[in-house]
Amino acid sequence: YGAGHARFNCHHCGHTAAIPDVCPTCEGEGTLAACGPGVERLYEEVCYDFPDAKTIVMTSDTVQTPKETAKMVAKIADGGVDIVIGTQIVTKGYHFPNLTCVGVVDADLGLRGGDLRAGERTYQQLMQVAGRAGRAAKSGTVYLQSYEPEHPVVSALTECDFAGFIALESQSRQKHDMPPYGRLVALILVGADEKDVLNQGQMLARTAPRRQDIEILGPVAAPLARVRGLYRYRMLLHAPKVLPEGQRAQTLVKDWLNKTPIVKGVKIRIDIDPISFM
Repeated sequence: YGAGHARFNCHHCGHTAAIPDVCPTCEGEGTLAACGPGVERLYEEVCYDFPDAKTIVMTSDTVQTPKETAKMVAKIADGGVDIVIGTQIVTKGYHFPNLTCVGVVDADLGLRGGDLRAGERTYQQLMQVAGRAGRAAKSGTVYLQSYEPEHPVVSALTECDFAGFIALESQSRQKHDMPPYGRLVALILVGADEKDVLNQGQMLARTAPRRQDIEILGPVAAPLARVRGLYRYRMLLHAPKVLPEGQRAQTLVKDWLNKTPIVKGVKIRIDIDPISFM
């Protein structure tokens, strides 16, 4: 959702579409808005529903130093807190003997988008946070709020079927020649002038390898389109794991860059089989 542009924008393929005036589900007019729960909103609702509970918020904003983190963790472990509202920072291996109930809001939110590793990352994070409950003598309960309870990742979590999840993930990747059965190479274009960054991407698009076994996506604005004052665009090369004559994807990209004019002030970062698509 592009702020100020009133359009939806796919950061993976570049497709854009106007935001509809009427919600396709409830048919309400002018009701679509970009929003999320957020820890602050959750904190307000928890305090309203449980006014007598000792509630804290544990995020990178509320605990910024190792000393602050250790103090808050000790307070939770000693029973000085009834309810903890936190982000992923809570999943980092802390041991809370008295913590017996864990709830995850929008548990499947990480499954949306074009991230190849969304499934495995979501599974890992939810297993980590679920592991905070019932680690000592007391048993624990975990609640996952999901809009897609039938999703393979959610099903694997609720059924504790790690082997089944890995099998499905491997089958899907093999079918589409995704790593480790294929190769992805991300080109991240970074610069202070957005026009220059886009111009560099267009040049790369014109000089890209023209082969049936190679797919090139982009350039499109990265999901994190601007970081520390620098504009970011992304391109993605998808290739088979084994190229003709034993050629490697790295060599293919090197030849591609060598024949492409480089725009002054724009840096090109190469990421082989990227972990992050942001």
